[in-house]
Amino acid sequence: MTKLLDKAIEAAKQLQPEAQDELARTILYLVKNDGEPEEIDPEDLPDILEALAEVERGEFATDEEVEAAFRSFGKKE
Repeated sequence: MTKLLDKAIEAAKQLQPEAQDELARTILYLVKNDGEPEEIDPEDLPDILEALAEVERGEFATDEEVEAAFRSFGKKE
């Protein structure tokens, strides 16, 4: 294991169990998918392009916004 991956795993251990599971699912998906790009629903493209533009402008979510988003993933409507 590389030092960077080891550091990421250690950081992941500090997350709530639900967030750990979501991260694990993402890692497994990426490993199994061999990095093949996913099909993008044309309906989602404007949002994706806006997100990429935000990244280029250096506009990132705060830690609090990220935590709130992860908490919302676990809520059932």
